[in-house]
Amino acid sequence: MLEVSGLTTAYGAINALRDANLTVGEGEVVGLIGPNGAGKTTLLGSIAGLLPISAGAIHFDGADITSTAPEKILRSGLALVPEHRRIFSDMTVEENLKIGGITTKASERAELLDEMVELFPVLRDKWDTPAGYMSGGEAQQLAIARALMSKPKLIMMDEPSLGLAPILVDLVFELLDTLRSQGRTILVVEQNATRMLEVADRAYVLRSGEVVADGTGRELLERSDLFDTFVGG
Repeated sequence: MLEVSGLTTAYGAINALRDANLTVGEGEVVGLIGPNGAGKTTLLGSIAGLLPISAGAIHFDGADITSTAPEKILRSGLALVPEHRRIFSDMTVEENLKIGGITTKASERAELLDEMVELFPVLRDKWDTPAGYMSGGEAQQLAIARALMSKPKLIMMDEPSLGLAPILVDLVFELLDTLRSQGRTILVVEQNATRMLEVADRAYVLRSGEVVADGTGRELLERSDLFDTFVGG
């Protein structure tokens, strides 16, 4: 469904991402792991059209989306849950969700809203609450639900467990399992490498802007050299 070939993204004279190659098949959960500054967020931002790329190509669902505008990429079925969630704090939960569904048909939005509160029951309880009053775990669920409102064919998540208490980290990974059971296609950047590899069908390890290893979650879990050298334990 997603194919990234030879992707290079630069910040000024510095290549934050160099010649990266990655694929995500339909129905897969694919992880991106690696130390801080490895280029993981840059990779997602480049795929989503938020960052200009210097070289390479991105194909999604059979179409070339290289250098395509972010709103067109979203409409094509590729959604991003950004790092730090980026919800609209002054807007209610309902308003955040409706903004997430702006690319869908009006006739579909009511059904999508029902699906989101069934998948994330806490959102029903906070329906009229400004999102800025939500806890970190609640806000993360809202951010994921907002992305799902666009009916994405592939959803990308950037550090969904970042800054959450352990019990809420468990909730995030339970949500990943639930979304997988629904047949969703997911690409996840995650610093909790062990947990990510336990749920991922496949994963890629990034270091200093380069993909240095890839394989199934089980294969990478068995490679202690990756954790010592590339991930940091």
